[in-house]
Amino acid sequence: MHEPNPLLNWELFPNFPSITADHVVPAMQEVIARSSAELETLEQSAPQTWHGLLTPLERLTDRVARAWGVATHLHNVRNSPEMRRAYAQTQPLVVEFHNRLGQSRPIHDALLALRESPDFPMFSQALQRTISLLVRDAVLQGVGLAPDDRERFNAISQELAELSTRFTNNVLDATQAYALTLTQKEEVAGLPEDSLRLAANMARARGQAEATAENGPWCITLDLPSFLSFMQHAARRDLREEVYRAYITRAANGDTDNLPHILRILKLRRELAALLGFDNFANVSLERKMAPGVLSIEALLRTIQDAATDPALNDLIDLGDLARAGGQSEDIQSWDVMYWAERLKERRFGLRDELIRPYFPLPAILQGLFDLIESLFAVTIESGPEVPTWHADVTYYRVKDSDGREIAGFYLDPYARPEEKRGGAWMDELHGRSTVCAPRGHAVRLPVAYVNCNQRPAMDDAPSLMSFQEVTTLFHEFGHALQHMLTKVEHGFVAGISNIEWDAVELPSQFMENWCYHLPTLTKLARHYLTGEPMAAELLDKLLETRTFRAGSNALRQVSFALTDLALHTADPDQLDPTETAQRIAREILPLPPLPEDRFLCSFSHIFAGGYAAGYYSYKWAEVLSADAFGAFVNAGLEDPDRKQELGLRFRDTILALGGSRNPMNIFRLFRGREPDPRALLLQEGLLPANKDN
Repeated sequence: MHEPNPLLNWELFPNFPSITADHVVPAMQEVIARSSAELETLEQSAPQTWHGLLTPLERLTDRVARAWGVATHLHNVRNSPEMRRAYAQTQPLVVEFHNRLGQSRPIHDALLALRESPDFPMFSQALQRTISLLVRDAVLQGVGLAPDDRERFNAISQELAELSTRFTNNVLDATQAYALTLTQKEEVAGLPEDSLRLAANMARARGQAEATAENGPWCITLDLPSFLSFMQHAARRDLREEVYRAYITRAANGDTDNLPHILRILKLRRELAALLGFDNFANVSLERKMAPGVLSIEALLRTIQDAATDPALNDLIDLGDLARAGGQSEDIQSWDVMYWAERLKERRFGLRDELIRPYFPLPAILQGLFDLIESLFAVTIESGPEVPTWHADVTYYRVKDSDGREIAGFYLDPYARPEEKRGGAWMDELHGRSTVCAPRGHAVRLPVAYVNCNQRPAMDDAPSLMSFQEVTTLFHEFGHALQHMLTKVEHGFVAGISNIEWDAVELPSQFMENWCYHLPTLTKLARHYLTGEPMAAELLDKLLETRTFRAGSNALRQVSFALTDLALHTADPDQLDPTETAQRIAREILPLPPLPEDRFLCSFSHIFAGGYAAGYYSYKWAEVLSADAFGAFVNAGLEDPDRKQELGLRFRDTILALGGSRNPMNIFRLFRGREPDPRALLLQEGLLPANKDN
């Protein structure tokens, strides 16, 4: 008798340490075969009642999603050649299953009959929306296509999935392949102590066992913590240029060149859109978004651009002045920006990285975050008891309601592991809330999230000391997790973050970031890891002022990315040079044009390997929502704990609890009492004078 497969053989928590790449293919073959058989049975009866149709549909969909979710998660956090091969071998089966499900005429016709039935208005809003979304998704998955077109649609879906994985792996490999090893102290001049420790750590990880922070050798990589610390602090301009050029040409040459994949992805997306009867892929993408169309998105982006252009030009002038005063005779180049911006920040605010980090040790930041969540949403978070994890640094936490009932949980994987874990920070789900998929003996399955960051690990005898940016990143990802965990919807298709329009999905994450700029919250958070002393009041004030530091430059960078994304997905790919398009838009918008060899598109995973194709604008769109939502707390008076919790509970009961069960604009109106106002964002970023009333 063969051993049970640990990828499948679990109810509440997977036994991550026992899952290997060898388990992926047989597990996915088994769940897909089982769910496909159930789908065929369901198609034969095609019941036209929600219980007869949606209950088995949710179960068979969830079975595949749950197993594939664990495999995908391990592919992201415990990547290896074996895991890649297993993932690549299995991905076509998963895509084929989803296409088969989405293109089922009997299921689609039964859903349509349900939507047209006299009972439909009596269904809950969550059920009504589930049915409507399943109908919409079936259309976007080609349910109405003729057999030949459907075959082509499926072939395109398969190839796109494969290209997306290849794109991600190329970025990972290209990031991993580069290392600049420095042996002379003058080569690391300017780097603060913790950056030197990080660089020595990197050198030891790459085989230089004798490396120390004091004497080197020091290794600089393109992994974000290493790259940023070097670009912000290294006094050697020539070395900054070398590292910067390596960074902007990642995955742009040799075996890891992503440019051919970009061209192919854009062509396939355009062809897929044409099959579905759309002019371009952006219009397909917007079928699943809040925004009414490309023109309204461009209007918002241009409004932000107009407000940000003068401030961004002033930012560049400030850097040039400081560089000249600091002895740099050459004009500011791209590899100078982060270095001089850091010096300007130090001069203007007296904030140096090594001054700030000791006040933000991860354990204390987590406790502060949990206390805030308790005060806003009346839930408590505690670690343990132990559940199996995929790495020793990962911790599992339980979320309990005010009456002590467990309602959710999450895994936190905080540190960078460039050899096996993808870069950036992200939240994902082990599984969502559902009554239909409840484990034996439970009335409901509780939602469980993964929160993944890429900050510096604990080093020597110090805990992980965070930059302020890493603190806001943790709060951001936690906002996503809260929307997943605090949902009250019990239909899995629309519970938590499932089926929320993509341009609304960043609302809770960006909302949580706002608390990092709330003085009483920040005061509680910022305590020295050795002495427990609070950060000095003047330092705290300066930290808050940094919110609008270079806000114009940062806003234009995001606008440039968003407009590039839209341009690539509205143009005819046969007439398109993606690199030239990105360069042209950047030159039009940014005060400092990119280098001619800049190939940032080749590592722009958001739009080529993530869910942001023709959707990168979602960050800015949702920032309007989150700034306006936080404005409700500001208007009510943030210092009144009762009023704060009253509003917090309203936020929980609307934005966080209702998930995908209603249109996000309706949910926003429920919370705010009106539609969102773009001026809230411009005010928050200091791009609109507070007294301006137009």
